[in-house]
Amino acid sequence: MKLELRGITKRFGSLVANDHISLTVEPGQIHCLLGENGAGKSTLMNVLYGLYTADEGQILLDDRVQSFSGPGDAMAAGIGMVHQHFMLIPVFTVAENVMLGHEKTGFGGRLDLDAARAHVRSVSERFGFEIDPDAVVGDLPVGVQQRVEIIKALSRDAQILVFDEPTAVLTPQETDELMAIMRQLRDEGTAIVFITHKLREVREVADKITVIRLGKVVGEADPTASNEELAALMVGRAVELRVKKDAPVLRSGGLVVKDLRVVDADGHIVVNDVSFEVRPGEVLAIAGVQGNGQTELTEAIIGLHPKASGSIVLDGRELLGRSVQQIIDAGVGFVPEDRKEDGLVGEFSVAENLILNRSTNGAPFFRAGTLQQGVLDEFARSQISEFDIRTQGPSTAAGRLSGGNQQKVVLARELSRELKLFVASQPTRGIDVGSIEFVHERIVATRDSGVPVIVVSTELDEVSALADRIAVMYRGGIVGIVPGDAPREVLGLMMAGEKPGATQKEAVA
Repeated sequence: MKLELRGITKRFGSLVANDHISLTVEPGQIHCLLGENGAGKSTLMNVLYGLYTADEGQILLDDRVQSFSGPGDAMAAGIGMVHQHFMLIPVFTVAENVMLGHEKTGFGGRLDLDAARAHVRSVSERFGFEIDPDAVVGDLPVGVQQRVEIIKALSRDAQILVFDEPTAVLTPQETDELMAIMRQLRDEGTAIVFITHKLREVREVADKITVIRLGKVVGEADPTASNEELAALMVGRAVELRVKKDAPVLRSGGLVVKDLRVVDADGHIVVNDVSFEVRPGEVLAIAGVQGNGQTELTEAIIGLHPKASGSIVLDGRELLGRSVQQIIDAGVGFVPEDRKEDGLVGEFSVAENLILNRSTNGAPFFRAGTLQQGVLDEFARSQISEFDIRTQGPSTAAGRLSGGNQQKVVLARELSRELKLFVASQPTRGIDVGSIEFVHERIVATRDSGVPVIVVSTELDEVSALADRIAVMYRGGIVGIVPGDAPREVLGLMMAGEKPGATQKEAVA
């Protein structure tokens, strides 16, 4: 089935999320929709899937204009969508999830689960999925859950499949397997729309590439285009994609974490006897699929987890048991993974956000507990200039800035102090390629100034580019610590919980 979008425009108040976007996806083609987060890719696909109604434009299937009042209409027309955040019921079985919303009944109105099981087995055999129809979805690894999403879409006879950022929670091996599935579907005649911002994936699987920036189509490209060419289309200027850094110059001291254990509110162990060291002058990257204890580890370091035991020593001083403010005052800078929820106060000004980590009795911003507005404004202007924060001025509300500029505010706040440790969790999540370039430069500069740096990232390219050593977490523990130039294949195996012999002992820097 051929898909054509003509002049799709979608507005949210004064914001134009999609601005007269047109594209065509042919049967048996993988059409990649490339652009940074916030470019309008997912909004466009939500229009296609019936979740939003376009303000202008048309959707055509095999040259016939369509009108969708909801996802049910889109599915009935042959459109399926594999969402970034899975639309599955964890306590249901695979078969129950697949039949949900399209239930078939047998004698006496009873649900025909046998038919759903047979369908799951049929699709599983076709793609080599090896999925048990009676397995409870919540017990399955994320890579297998994604396959359940694919089976759901195919069970509705989808001839057009949309994959929305499908690799965000996958290991490298699972990503490779997904690419193989997409190619198989393409070869069988399925039209595929693949939404991503990862250049490596685009060049591996796309037959055609459309680039969206700020809600508009800014160009089309062939898969033979270089990463630099694609990045320039996405950002609108040339971008340095390679992280430039010299060999680390290690110093004495730093952070020593020993036998750290964190228990969540439900009594589950989420960080299990983790030990590692980070020396001044190096970057230790912590890799792993999201949800394997990385978040809780960083929160324990900054003092956000009351149920943490073990030892966290920075330059000979124990941090465990201290308050968040005491840890910040000890020289720990922290970039949380969710800047909007945990890194900024959106209603506060840029200037106010730049001193959120300062004690109210500390000079030069406070005198006798009173804010010195002139000193703050001067400081804010200097940080806006140094970190290239695109804002109308220090008094602009931080919530009005773009994602990349919000991240720069967080970085400016944390790096404008004298630090003894810098922890950055998902430092480039949701920001454009140009801002990623800037963030990486600042992280390397912090490392080169003699500060121990911890970077937590689910992006393997970022991990490999920044790290002097890499610790891989799986189910709350560290599988191993390897040099920063460890092959992706090795890291991928470790992210799946495997412990190759070379990773049994910590690599010595």
